[in-house]
Amino acid sequence: MSFTAGVALAVADSVWEQIKAAGHASDEHLSILEHLFGKNMLRACKILDEGGVRRVTGAPSGRSLFLVMGESKRKEEYICFPEHLCTCYSFFYDIVGRGEQLCCKHQLAARLAEAVGQHQEMEVTDEELAHMLAKL
Repeated sequence: MSFTAGVALAVADSVWEQIKAAGHASDEHLSILEHLFGKNMLRACKILDEGGVRRVTGAPSGRSLFLVMGESKRKEEYICFPEHLCTCYSFFYDIVGRGEQLCCKHQLAARLAEAVGQHQEMEVTDEELAHMLAKL
């Protein structure tokens, strides 16, 4: 079964909402997401299982971003806006450059973590958040 990118993302958005409403991801949810995103969904689950997702929220604005751990031995962290951007190499090469994927594993891990509430919370000042973003 093949989907256009728009249809696939609409289906995925519906599944994310269902997961958020239920407070957990069922096997059916994960199966649909794996069908849409392939091996990146499995990698995203591994990142989440290892506690590799943090939401950083600026105060007093409430603006936030996610920091998601990579899988390499260097354990790098990527700044991630789940629906729009990740600072990893794959995002720029496979998604933006070649258009081969809809999103990277870090975006999927952040979306899943947000949907099920399974992420570490970190609060910083808005100035500190701005400095993090300035490094992009």
